[in-house]
This record gives sequence, C-alpha cells and structure tokens, in this order.
Amino acid sequence: MQSMKDDEIRQAVRKNYGEIAKTGSSSCGYNPPSCCGDGKGPGLTELSARVGYSAEELAEVPEGANMGLGCGNPHAIASLQAGETVLDLGSGGGIDCFLAAKAVGREGRVIGVDMTPEMISKSREYAEKTKADNVEFRLGEIEHIPAADSSVDVIMSNCVINLSPEKPSVFKEAFRVLKGGGRLAISDVVATAPMPAHIKESIELHAGCVAGAAQIDELKTMLEEAGFIDIRIQPIAGSKELIREWFPESKIEDYVVSATIEAVKPN
Repeated sequence: MQSMKDDEIRQAVRKNYGEIAKTGSSSCGYNPPSCCGDGKGPGLTELSARVGYSAEELAEVPEGANMGLGCGNPHAIASLQAGETVLDLGSGGGIDCFLAAKAVGREGRVIGVDMTPEMISKSREYAEKTKADNVEFRLGEIEHIPAADSSVDVIMSNCVINLSPEKPSVFKEAFRVLKGGGRLAISDVVATAPMPAHIKESIELHAGCVAGAAQIDELKTMLEEAGFIDIRIQPIAGSKELIREWFPESKIEDYVVSATIEAVKPN
C-alpha cells in the first residue's frame, strides 16, 4: 500500500512540473508564488530575489531558466571552486546549473538531474542556445541518481528533496556519488512541527513542496544513517512569510519553513 502511495505522489509531482514546463502555469489550483506558482502576482525575477538570488546572478542565467521554483539559494552555501564537478538534484529549468557552470569554469563540470522529461527538454534547449558546454542534463529520479560512484564534488538542490517519498534513498544515493570530502549544499522546505493528517494526506500539497517535508531531527537521522558528517540544518529567517503566500489561509506556515542543509562525506 505504501509503495502505491509513493508512486501516486511521484506521478503527481511529475505531472505538476511537466505542466509548469509546458505552459508556465501550475496544475495545482492554488496560487503560491514559488513551487506551485501559476504566473500571477510577483514576477519570476522578484520571486527569486526574495529567496536569496542576487540581481547579478539572475542576470547571468539564460532567459527561461529561472522558473521561480526555489525556496532559497544553494549557491550562498556551496562555495563552488573552479574545476569542481557539481550535481544538481531536481534541476528544473537549469538556473542553478547555469550559475554553477560559471563558478566552476571550463575546467569544471555540471550535471542536472530531473525526472520530468519536459524540464529536461527545456534545460537542454537553454544549454544549447547559450553554448554552455560544461553543463549536461540527465533524465532520472533522485532516488536513483544517474551518476557514477565517487564522481561529484558538490551536490546542490533547491526545494526538491521534500518532494521525494523516499528521502533516505536520496541521501544514500547522494553519499554514493560524492567523492570523499564532497559536500551537500541544499535549500529545502523542512517541517518544524507534526503536520495534521489533512495536510500530510493531500497529494496537491505534496506536489506543492509542503506535505512531504520532513522534520529537522528526521533529516539529521537520515543524513547520519547515510554516512554524512558535519551536518548543519538552519531555518531561513523570514521564510514563513513567503510560504504563507504559497497556500493562503491554509496556515501551512505554522508547520514548515525553508532551510539550508549542509553535510560532508568523510574522506
């Protein structure tokens, strides 16, 4: 029964983000400005600025790559270095991949992974138009990352791991593909209190980056069991105000916040 429910969640997420990729509008019936946005309200540049991207960063990405789907800016904690190999889990339109490509330079490499074919098609199109030769996009699920063992220096992700119904598998896979000393730099939605049943059981709220959020202590345990050390999970100040706008009058901000998640694979 649980595997059927997990698959139902995964299919709902794929459908929702496929619709966003095709039309720029959400299939969820709400009007949140980020994960499930429908194009109303603030523009995408303003939304991304509110979650931490600078004007300079937003000016550097190809037109269309910023889809306003983040809940933070993982680049603020990634400390990317020239020549590194970076993997972005749930790469969407590719905004974080294109920014990472500039940071690691021609000697570096960036891999975006997304389970939505429409998103992969878009991001590949942007890469071709901008001749971003050190970026590639792979179709795949983050629970089964299409990358070799010990091949990546940094794993980034922005408001995606909360969508997975199998988070321990995501972190185990992340550990597998990271090199020794490799690090996680993640922005995501985390739970600060147990959610009511009507929230946890809502497929729409799962697809909207809310109902699948794990509590901080649960995430720490998952990361530790995967093998990570130096784990730091820090709620982002002011994120409740943004989350309140995702699902107005739902009181969801009483249960979740945006946070940064950092961890290291031992050498």
